[in-house]
Amino acid sequence: MPHLSFHGAAETVTGSKYLLDTGTSQVLIDCGLFQGLKELRLKNWDRLPFPPASVEAVVLTHAHIDHTGYLPAFVKRGFRGPVYGTGATVELTGLLLLDSAENQEQDAQYANREGFSKHQPAKPLYDARDAQQAIRQLKPRNRHEWFTPAAGLRMRYHEVGHLLGAAMIEVEIDVAGRPALRVLFSGDVGRYDAPIYHDPTPPLNCDYLICECTYGDRDHPVVDVHDQLAEVVLASIARGGVMLVASFAVGRAQQLIYLLQQLIHRRRIPELPIYLDSPMAIDASAIYARYLAEHALPPGELLAPSNALDGGNVHLTRTAEESKRINNVDGPAVIIASSGMMTGGRILHHLKRRLPDPRNTIVLGGFMAEGTRGRQLQNGAKFLRIHGQDVPVRAPVAEMSALSGHADRGELLRWLAHLPAPKKVFLTHGEKPSALVFAERLRQEHGWDVTIPRLHETVELG
Repeated sequence: MPHLSFHGAAETVTGSKYLLDTGTSQVLIDCGLFQGLKELRLKNWDRLPFPPASVEAVVLTHAHIDHTGYLPAFVKRGFRGPVYGTGATVELTGLLLLDSAENQEQDAQYANREGFSKHQPAKPLYDARDAQQAIRQLKPRNRHEWFTPAAGLRMRYHEVGHLLGAAMIEVEIDVAGRPALRVLFSGDVGRYDAPIYHDPTPPLNCDYLICECTYGDRDHPVVDVHDQLAEVVLASIARGGVMLVASFAVGRAQQLIYLLQQLIHRRRIPELPIYLDSPMAIDASAIYARYLAEHALPPGELLAPSNALDGGNVHLTRTAEESKRINNVDGPAVIIASSGMMTGGRILHHLKRRLPDPRNTIVLGGFMAEGTRGRQLQNGAKFLRIHGQDVPVRAPVAEMSALSGHADRGELLRWLAHLPAPKKVFLTHGEKPSALVFAERLRQEHGWDVTIPRLHETVELG
C-alpha cells in the first residue's frame, strides 16, 4: 500500500515536505525550509529519516522558501532527480534559492565578523554553488497536463491563487487490482478577489486531501485593501517619518508597488518616493510580466520594468551601497524590503535604523510565523534582537491584514464547500491551535474524518 509521511509543516507552518511512497518509488511534495522558532530552524540541520538519494523526484506547489528553500541542502545531501513546478514557479524558485544562499552566507560572515554566533566559525546551511545545482534540476510543467514523476504516479497542476505559478497538485497512484488512489495536495490556498491573482479553483474529488490551515482559526477583517493601505500611508505621512514594509520579495512586493501606484493615480495619497530595496523583487517583477495568463492584471497594468516599476517615484536598489544610501532618506517615503517575516535580508538593517524613531511606521503585511521578529512585533515587543543587539521599538507597528496571501477560515470553508467527502483529510501548514479549530469545524460542518499529523508521522493510504 502507498504511504505518506509528513516531514515538515506538521503542527507548524513552515518546512513543507511530504514524502509519497508507493512501495516502488518515492516522490517528495515540496522541499521547504523551517523558519521561525530556533527549535524549528535547527531542524534544517537534522538528518532526514530517509536518504535524499532514494527520492526519484520533487514536485513543488509554489516558490515560497518554506516550500522550496531546503532544495539546495537536499541536493547537497544526495538528491539527484528532477524538481518539477509550473513555469513561473521554476523561474521564481531560481531567484529565491540564490537569494536564500546569499543571505545565509552573508549572515554567517556577519556573525563571524561581529563574533555573536555560538558556533565558531558560523557556517551557512548551503551556499550559492548548492543553490545553482538545485536550479539545474528544475523542470517546468504546464497546468492541467498530466506528467509522471515516477512509475505508477501521475500528477497535474491546477490554479489555487496565492502566488504567481502556485498550484494544487492532483495525484493518481496506481494500486494493483484496484482503481487508482486519488490524492490532492492543496498547497497554499489564495484569497478570493485578491489584487493581481486569480481566485482559487475548486478542489477536485479525491480519496485523501492534504489541506493547509494557516488561518484555520480566524478570519481576516472585512476591509478593502485600498482603504486600509491609504489609511496607513496617510498616518505615516502625518507623522513625518518613513513607512517601512517587511515584504516577501516574490508576490507581496509586486502587490504593494501596484497598489501604491493605484492610490497615487487616484489621488488618494500624494506622490511619494518608493524604494524597492530587493534585487530579487526587481527580477521577480520581470517574471510577472512574462506570465500574462498567471495573474489577473489587464495588460496595461503589468508589473514590468517598462511599466509600473519605472515611474519617477519608484527607486530600484540592487547593490549594497544603494541600499545603505536609503539610511539618509527622511519621510515621507516608503521602503519595501525583505524578508517578509524579518528573519534575514536587508529588512534587518532598515529595522535597526528605523525602529527607534517614533516618526516612522513599521508595516506587517502577512502571516508571521511563531519565533520570527515579525511575530514579536505583532505581539507588542519593546525590543527586537538584531545582529546581537537589542533595538528599541518606538515606531508604531501597523498590520495590513488585507495584504495576506493566504485564505482565512471563511475562505477555506468556501473553497471546500462542494467537495465530496474524502476518506480522510490531513491538516498541515498551520500552527496547532489553528489546526485544531479548523479540524473541529470540518468535522461539525461536513462530518469529515480529519487528522492533524505529527512531524515525521507516516500514514497508510488504503
